[in-house]
Amino acid sequence: MSPLSTRSCCRPAHNFLLQPGCVTTYKGPWTRANCIGNGSPRKQAVNGYSSLSLQSANCSYKAKVVRISKGFKKYGVPVVLNKYSSNSEDGVAWWDLNGKVIEQLSLLYKFSRPHTIIGTVIGITSVSILPVETLLDLSPLFFIGLVKALVPSLLMNIYIVGLNQLFDVEIDKVNKPYLPIASGEFSMRTGITIVLASLVMSLAMGFLFKSPPLLSALLIGFVLGSAYSVELPLLRWKKQPFLAASCILIVRAIVIQFAFFVHMQKFVLGKPLVITKSVVFAAAFMCFFSAVIALFKDIPDVDGDRNFGIRSFSVSLGQQRVFWLCVNMLLMAYGAAVVVGASSFFLLNKLVIILGHCTLAFALWIRARSVDLASNESITSFYMFIWKVSEQTTSGFLLNYA
Repeated sequence: MSPLSTRSCCRPAHNFLLQPGCVTTYKGPWTRANCIGNGSPRKQAVNGYSSLSLQSANCSYKAKVVRISKGFKKYGVPVVLNKYSSNSEDGVAWWDLNGKVIEQLSLLYKFSRPHTIIGTVIGITSVSILPVETLLDLSPLFFIGLVKALVPSLLMNIYIVGLNQLFDVEIDKVNKPYLPIASGEFSMRTGITIVLASLVMSLAMGFLFKSPPLLSALLIGFVLGSAYSVELPLLRWKKQPFLAASCILIVRAIVIQFAFFVHMQKFVLGKPLVITKSVVFAAAFMCFFSAVIALFKDIPDVDGDRNFGIRSFSVSLGQQRVFWLCVNMLLMAYGAAVVVGASSFFLLNKLVIILGHCTLAFALWIRARSVDLASNESITSFYMFIWKVSEQTTSGFLLNYA
């Protein structure tokens, strides 16, 4: 930062920083400066009165410009420090720490792939409500059981998506350069720590909660998630389109639906195990959805996948063919949902399900026609749209059909 010199009797409190009310001179070309972390002002010239924030390792100040020299040359600019200043190193250290914590949490949020987290929460919550028959079932015991299902499942979700990022760093630098490890914002050591910690905590909770279906779901997720990503003989299933799709389909369509249904019905609510039509439909619908996710997620990644020898369906068949295959599969799923909804004995449920699914199918079709297959941003945006409407479809149907 450009040196500051005093123009009054005030003395610096910490190095060059002054007390409130002191007058100082900022030497250097004047810019509109809310100074950034290193104290360097942004390069935008100002004419007239403005304000300046000065920062150091010790404290922060806001200063009011008294006068700006013409021409914005390297003349001194008198400023007056106001009451914002602080002499407390601890106060500024706390703000610095707070900012770093927020930044790391933001990176962890990106690392966890939020759309998969949201999908997991909606999927587990929706199927967990199916065993509920009366309002009395919505007891504290139910919500405790739901939390016991969600927390280790989300940790396992972080393990699976994080492990994939650890083994896909070079691919992600091409396909997803915004991810923390690919961008260098997280080191490999940080990524490994998060992945291992998530795995250990998830499995520990699975054993601690003493629910066999919950523990089984976590173990299956661990095995398939590892087989999908790990670069070892007979593994790295993501290189084989059929095996890659099978991993996603088994976890999303079968494990989540049946394991968590049994967990809530038998081991939380203590009811006899009865497989209902609604959970069967959920599994069937999620088979379509999971297959679509397995196919669609590779459409914007053809460049990196082709370069690193991953023969996805999008690489083999082409983006356009896979795109419309996914759209048609989802439209078929909506058609099946309408047919099943029409069989409901309750008129209100029947109307809600039929009208809701027809509306979502129409919205999907309209949105699909507007996608630019030459733009990865457009494809990715539609991919996120599929996650949203499909999970809403499943949860909405289950809540009305249960």
